[in-house]
Amino acid sequence: MKKLFYYTAFCLAVIAGNSCSKIDNYPAPSDTINGSTIDEGTGATVQTEIGGGGTRVKLLETSYSANPTPEYFQSMQDGTFNDDKIFAATYKVSVEGPFVPLVTTDNTGTVTADSSQTIKLTSKATLNFKVQPFLRVEWVGKPVFNADSTVTVQVKITRGTSNPNYQLDITDINLYVSNTQYDGNNNYDPRYSKLVSYSGSTGTALLGQTITITTMGGAMPAQDVYFRVGARINAGLDEYNYNAPMSAKYP
Repeated sequence: MKKLFYYTAFCLAVIAGNSCSKIDNYPAPSDTINGSTIDEGTGATVQTEIGGGGTRVKLLETSYSANPTPEYFQSMQDGTFNDDKIFAATYKVSVEGPFVPLVTTDNTGTVTADSSQTIKLTSKATLNFKVQPFLRVEWVGKPVFNADSTVTVQVKITRGTSNPNYQLDITDINLYVSNTQYDGNNNYDPRYSKLVSYSGSTGTALLGQTITITTMGGAMPAQDVYFRVGARINAGLDEYNYNAPMSAKYP
């Protein structure tokens, strides 16, 4: 009887082990979703920042649920995105960032606009989303080293949408300085960057004008550096609209 008990226990352990190994041996996700978030007014990609606070891609897997839990992955800084570790399935895909939302609802939760895209992913899907950025930040010329080795930049900021819900006051216009191109609100050198907050319509009054900003902290270090300007509106969000980072060679 004891031998039978041990043999039975051994068989159960083997079965349990095999069962677990089957679960663990599912193929890893290997399908790809890539594409761009594009300013519908200019055709350029919408500049963002790396990580939280930047543009992210939202996935709703509708293959097995009518109310799926959202999955996200982050866009790259230049407004393109790529994730090659996604399971094959049917997805409703959209992007979220410093632009008019692609999916909007009213006070009752009813969807009033939906520019998301539904795909059946079997290998690779390329998706481009046209959006209306809250603001457009454009370089006016190139960064200039001054006689005291500070740097002055010039930019122009305009509205990217005529939607009245997002024509709100500008709260921040910041010059970010970094020793890498991954420059933005979550990666900058506080010694030289100049961060300016505005109240009321003070910042909004600068729309359409050439804005001149000079670095803080005295002489810049004798190395190549990157400059970038970010601006945001009072939309209750942390997201900034940016121009592309631009480098300046130390004289």
